[in-house]
Amino acid sequence: MKSLAKKVDLSIVYKIILLLLDIVFINASSFLALWIRFNMEAEEIPIEYLTSVKDVALINTVITVLIFAFFRLYTSLWRFASIQELLYVIEACAASLVFSALLYFVTYKTIYRSYFMIYITSLFLLTCVSRFSYRLVRLLYRGNIHGKHVRYTMIIGAGEACNVVMKELELSAELDAKICCIIDDNPRKQGTFIHGVKVVGGRDTILANVKKYGITEIIIAIPSANKREIQTIIQICQQADGCELKILPGVYQLVNGEVSVSKLRNVEIEDLLGRDPIPITLEKIGRYVSDKVVLVTGGGGSIGSELCRQIAANGVRKLIIFDIYENNAYDIQQELKRKYPYLDLVVLIGSVRNGRKVNSVFAKYRPDIVYHAAAHKHVPLMEDSPNEAIKNNVFGTYKVSLAADRYGAEKFVLISTDKAVNPTNIMGASKRMCEMVIQTFSNHSKTEYVAVRFGNVLGSNGSVIPLFKKQIEAGGPVTVTHPDIIRYFMTIPEAVSLVLQAGASAKGGEIFILDMGQPVKIVDLAKNLIRLSRYALGTDIEIKYTGLRPGEKLYEELLMSEEGLQNTDNELIHIGKPIEFDEKEFLADLSKLYQEAYAETDEMKKIVHKIVPTYHLREEDVLRDKKLQEEWQDEFPDVRSELPADFLKQGIADNDDIK
Repeated sequence: MKSLAKKVDLSIVYKIILLLLDIVFINASSFLALWIRFNMEAEEIPIEYLTSVKDVALINTVITVLIFAFFRLYTSLWRFASIQELLYVIEACAASLVFSALLYFVTYKTIYRSYFMIYITSLFLLTCVSRFSYRLVRLLYRGNIHGKHVRYTMIIGAGEACNVVMKELELSAELDAKICCIIDDNPRKQGTFIHGVKVVGGRDTILANVKKYGITEIIIAIPSANKREIQTIIQICQQADGCELKILPGVYQLVNGEVSVSKLRNVEIEDLLGRDPIPITLEKIGRYVSDKVVLVTGGGGSIGSELCRQIAANGVRKLIIFDIYENNAYDIQQELKRKYPYLDLVVLIGSVRNGRKVNSVFAKYRPDIVYHAAAHKHVPLMEDSPNEAIKNNVFGTYKVSLAADRYGAEKFVLISTDKAVNPTNIMGASKRMCEMVIQTFSNHSKTEYVAVRFGNVLGSNGSVIPLFKKQIEAGGPVTVTHPDIIRYFMTIPEAVSLVLQAGASAKGGEIFILDMGQPVKIVDLAKNLIRLSRYALGTDIEIKYTGLRPGEKLYEELLMSEEGLQNTDNELIHIGKPIEFDEKEFLADLSKLYQEAYAETDEMKKIVHKIVPTYHLREEDVLRDKKLQEEWQDEFPDVRSELPADFLKQGIADNDDIK
């Protein structure tokens, strides 16, 4: 409040100063008109002219001030003054001239004819001095007004966005940006000047001019350019060591007048993916979840929490968050309460492996839509704890799917992964079995079951980008498993939007797949992130290759060859046709898998391999598991877990304990 009051007081003081200056300038212009007319000799001015000017001075001053107020000369922000404000001054002075001439005519005051032109010229010049002096000083002394930490700036793009950025950098209170040169590929613009700064050449001259002018900051001001063009420019700029790279927001913000220096943001790793954001039909999603009871399992995780945010923003009747990790659940609960105080929000702590808990949630709240995001997802960790991956991912999915069918949910959306395609690790194999579970339910239930399959999510918990950032902060090295390893990437909002659109478009049984463009080399992400962090690759931060981890592939696929593709309304979203399989055999294998997973035996992996043939057991794992199993059974010889005979209808045993 004190800060606001201070700003208001300064604004009033500024207007009073302008008013007082105008009063002085109006009367000074009147006497200047006499003084100039009579050879700048005050003694030569006839007394009758002086008397006339003195007699009309008061009324002329009052009316002229009112005219100036009418033409916004006291309410415009003159530090941002442009041609429009200059027109206001011209119009105000012209109106003042007309009034002054009428005043002398009506009052029959003696005055010479040339008085009016000299008067109005003086008034116009003095008014401009009072309004434009700030910008004039900045222009004349631009080279000497920077702070101690001068940023030598290069702007890429010589269009309207460049004009806006230059104006605001010149007028910014943070006087530490010195614009040295401008880059543009248009030959017609090269060699020209914008606000006194030369357009020195195209993108092929970026590095040479960085060296020539000692550039420390590069601003990309091409808001209309697509992602691929921006990516190409960024890759060139990254070769300039020690330069901070910033990018202007989208063109719609420029059109709306929202662009300012404060809107400039540092280049994020997402800018290097070379792909435009996925267009999403928000109206369709809004109509789909509006007035529905929605359950999100794993609602505290990276994907789950973003699902909750977007669902809460679309008029959901009741949102139920179900998560085993209370800290994450608490965080998203507090965020949604703050942003949507009238949201009917229920946050429950529990495991999808606990059948009794899952059934009680469905029985009490009867969700219309279920988004199943609860899963173990870390490949190396699941290789060391394979039984946990099966228990949580496969049978957790089964129990939630069964409850959705049992309590009449309309739709069930599974969050899957590209690692489910021809999986070579237990995590990927478990997610492939999750897809098979919902495919089975889809064939026997009124509930519409679908899966959404996408690649790696940038910025999610445990993903590669946060790991690289931590390693860079620690001084390196940045660890990459293999120089040729590649992955598909997408942002969390993109992933969640795809999931929501899948639910809105689903008919039952589909696997929705995103066309995510070209895959990205992990080592390129590491190099780019090092450069964006303003470190020299190899000198400040090194990259260390650690070798592929157990179950890790050099590349991921989004589609199995048998699945084929169908188009949707969104050209970047496709539908894979589910592969047919023997359901009875699958359920029988699943029953055995349940027993072996809870018995912690090496037989579990053999069953996984039978269900998902691309998952292969490594010999060292088999020997290790066999040894552990023998030791374990010697101590607990009678421990097994039994399943009901009618597996699909009755479901898995409702508790998570080994009997």
